[in-house]
This record gives sequence, C-alpha cells and structure tokens, in this order.
Amino acid sequence: MLKNDILTTNLQVVNIGLEQFYADLQRQNVTALQVEWSPPAHGDERVLAALNTLYGVDREQRNAANAEVLRRMQDSEVFLEGMGLAGEVIPGMAPNMILHAGPPIEWNRMCGTMQGAIIGALIFEGLANNEGEAKKLAASSDIIYSPNHDHHTVGPMGGIISAHMPVFIMHNRTFGNYSYSNVNEGPGKALRFGSYGPEVIERLHWMTDSLYPILKQAIECSPGIDWKNIVTQALQMGDDNHNRHKASTSLFVRELAKYIAEIDADKAAIHRVFEHIEKIDMFNVNLTMAMCKAMSDAANGVEGSTIVTVMARNGIDFGIRLSSTGNKWFTAPANIPEGLYFTGYSSADACADIGDSAITETFGMGGFALACAPAMVQFIGGTYDDGVKITNSMYEITATENKNFKIPTMGFKGTPTGIDIMKVLEANMTPVITTGISHRDPGVGQIGAGIVNAPMECFTQAALYLAADK
Repeated sequence: MLKNDILTTNLQVVNIGLEQFYADLQRQNVTALQVEWSPPAHGDERVLAALNTLYGVDREQRNAANAEVLRRMQDSEVFLEGMGLAGEVIPGMAPNMILHAGPPIEWNRMCGTMQGAIIGALIFEGLANNEGEAKKLAASSDIIYSPNHDHHTVGPMGGIISAHMPVFIMHNRTFGNYSYSNVNEGPGKALRFGSYGPEVIERLHWMTDSLYPILKQAIECSPGIDWKNIVTQALQMGDDNHNRHKASTSLFVRELAKYIAEIDADKAAIHRVFEHIEKIDMFNVNLTMAMCKAMSDAANGVEGSTIVTVMARNGIDFGIRLSSTGNKWFTAPANIPEGLYFTGYSSADACADIGDSAITETFGMGGFALACAPAMVQFIGGTYDDGVKITNSMYEITATENKNFKIPTMGFKGTPTGIDIMKVLEANMTPVITTGISHRDPGVGQIGAGIVNAPMECFTQAALYLAADK
C-alpha cells in the first residue's frame, strides 16, 4: 500500500475560483496562490457556441489571416507629407458635412461634448452667428454627419472636423494609402472638449489663417517626416503615445525647425506657431492617431481575421471594427473613465468615453504601453507597478509583441499588439485605454484624465457575427 503523505507534507496550493477556500488556507498558514478565473465569455452559452464554431474553422487559415494583418500593421512606413483644408483633401467630404469621432450617431443622440463641438464648428464656418442658430441648423437636415473613420480620418475627443479646418496628411508609403487628422488646439477650453466660446472660435481662425500656412510650407519643404520613427523613439523616452506626447512633440519640433527656417514668413507669426506647439505637450496626439489610421486602413480587408483594426467612441457608443468585416461597426454603450478630476469635478460630471484616439491602443500604444510611461500612470493616479501590470495583462488579449514599439523597462519587450476578439472573450478581459475626460455638458471642456475599459459587448457581437457567417 502506498503511503499517503498529504497530512504531513507542507502543501503549496493553487486555488482557482472561489476566494473563500484561499482565505481558509491562509488562516491555516498554508502557502497558497489565488488565481482569478472564470469560464470563457463568463459562461455565456451563445458566445461559447460562437467560439466553438470559430475554433472549428480551419485554424491554419485563421492564423495566416491574422499574421497578414499583423504584418501590414507593423511593416507600414508612414510619413507626414502635407496639410490641406478638410473639404479639399478628405475623400467624400461634402461642404455641408461634419465629421465626428466614433461610430455613426445622429444629432439628437449625441453627448454634450459632441454637440458643443458641432455648435462651435458651425459658428467657425460662418454658417451660424450664435449658439441658438447653430443648434437649430445642427438639428436640421441641412447638415450631414459622418464618422471620421469612414473618410480615412481621425480626431480626438469629439473629433469634429468641418470643411475649412486644416488637417494633416499622412502617407503609408508601404501600402500607398493616405490618412488625415485635424490640428491640436491645446488643453482645457477647446472645441474637441465641447467648448465653443469666443476664445475657441478665435483660436480656430488663427490656426486656419496663420498656423496652417506656415506648417504646410515647412512640411512640404521636407522629404516627408518619418512618423513611426518619432513614436518609436518617444516610447523609449517616457511617452505612451496616447495621453502623453511630451517626448514625441519635442522630437517633432526638432525635426520641423530646420524646414521652418527655409520658408518665407513673418518672424512674429513663426514665433507664435512655435509657442503654440511648445505649450501643448499633447500636440502630437492627432498626428500619431493619423499614423495609426494609415496602418489600420492598410490592415483592413483580410478575410478570416479576428484582429481588431479600429476602436472608437462618440460619447454614447463604443465601437470596434475587424479587418475581416470592413466598415461594419460592433457597438455597445461607452463606459465612464476612471482617473483624476480637476478641482470641483467628479465622475458624476463626466461624459462617457469619447474620441477616435483609441486607435493608438489598437496598435500597441496608449494603455498597452503604460509600462513605458511612469509619469503618465502617476498623472492618472496610479503607480509605475500599476502601469506594468496593465501592460502585462494586455498580452493576454493580443496576438503578438510589436517588433517596432519596445519597452525599455521590460527588457525591450515589444508592446502587446493585435487585439484578437477570441482572446478577449476567452480571458474575459477588454482593452485598457488612456483617455482625457470631458464634461457631460456642452461648453464646459476638459475636467480630467484617466483610463477606461472597452465594453465586452462589442467583442461579443463581433464573435457572434463571424460565427453566424460560418
């Protein structure tokens, strides 16, 4: 008979599931590790059936499709090549069209941040003289609303772009496609946060009349500015490339300066342009988003892939797109961010998550690269260890380590890249996004910054859709 040593041996226990057993073991001084676990898709039979269906599809074909998406994402070489007025360069943009962040939405469903930004855009365009006229026009059939993403374009927060606003032009030289984004106005009272006071409108006109011609000339003097090179360096200098762009913006100014020196422009005007950029540590967020959009469009259209190529929010809905499903949106209610609020504000004042800027997380930056940005984690109320923990958790829902974006403090390991809906559902874990926080009412502006999780229902819908097609 074999001797049973279980009562005399020092046990080391791994407890999965109910924490009560773990607590009992601790009280008895037994070494134990608690593992947080729940069934894939939280045991939802519909989703489990969908996952089984997808796993029943040729695994080699799916892996090959995902590998192709990841190749296009990472091999894209994207350059800032120019600027133009939105209505003249953005494909499919009509004169009476307002582009916005996130999935499609109608005026009467829009959050206060987005409505405030549209009011400001209509006043800026000279289509309305005041708030009342702008609201009436915005609610009429004379204005067409369309998602930025449907026009190869992205914009932070409200993401509002109207015909006479200047935009940057990015070129994916590897795959030949272009993308666009508007110009950062600065923090606080800004159109993208739903503000539309006189100072906001005045700044928009200055940006169009003075900043835009100077930047356009300087960029066109260059052979193109290698944007992937800038963000790759910035990640190793403390940026997450979503909510922190201090290093990235500094690198851009250094690159831009020699070309501004070549143009013929008033010195005082040039000084004000540099002053504007210098005061906005977040200036590069628009440009980095445009780079990611150029990569996203190149990675689109791969049949059989389960990789996410777009995440975007409009303050009401959070939406994702997959490479294999083209321009189809899978949406769910957007969550309220958690973070630090400016004095006098709380989560009760916050607009739900908003903006196209989650395109940075889609490509392995932002919340996926928090281990690169200790100052960013501290700014939103966390610690460096919190940032590392979040980055490590994102490897569970992604397909690869990015070969371009490296984390110095983790042995130059590549950032987690390529959100796979099947891994999201298996791990019961959604992407973590770094974000600004806007007031829920129009006209107030930014009230904080923090992090937010994507809603699970988007990924559930996508899996059910793919499985139904098999």
